[in-house]
Amino acid sequence: QVQLVESGGGLVQPGGSLRLSCAASGFTLDYYSIGWFRQAPGKEREGLSYISSYDGSTYYVHSVKGRFTISRDNAKNTDTVYLQMNSLKPEDTAVYFCAAVRGTVVRWWRTQEYNYWGQGTQVTVSS
Repeated sequence: QVQLVESGGGLVQPGGSLRLSCAASGFTLDYYSIGWFRQAPGKEREGLSYISSYDGSTYYVHSVKGRFTISRDNAKNTDTVYLQMNSLKPEDTAVYFCAAVRGTVVRWWRTQEYNYWGQGTQVTVSS
C-alpha cells in the first residue's frame, strides 16, 4: 500500500523550532518530487516548499523563506523528506501535509499537481 506519513508536529513556543518528517511506505521517493503544504482552520491548503526529484532544487513561498528548509535524507536513502521550521510564529499554526508527485512540476504550490498525500501532522505555535 502506497502511503506518505508525516511526523514531528507538536506544540512549540513562538520563536521555537520543529522538524517535520515525511516518510514513504510502499514505494520509494527516488523519482518523486515532494511538496510541503499546510492548512489552517477555515483556510485553503497552502503550498510552502518543494524539492525537485530531478536536481534537488528547492522552492519556498515568501512567508516561510529564510525560516523553513526542505531537504532529503540522501545520506541513507531517499525515502524521507524533512521540513526544518525555525523562528516559528503563531500564524504558522496549522496541519502540515507532505505530498508526492512523480517527476517534476512547475506549479508546485497547487494541490492538484500531486499524486499522493499524507494524513497531516498538527503544528501549534503558542505561548
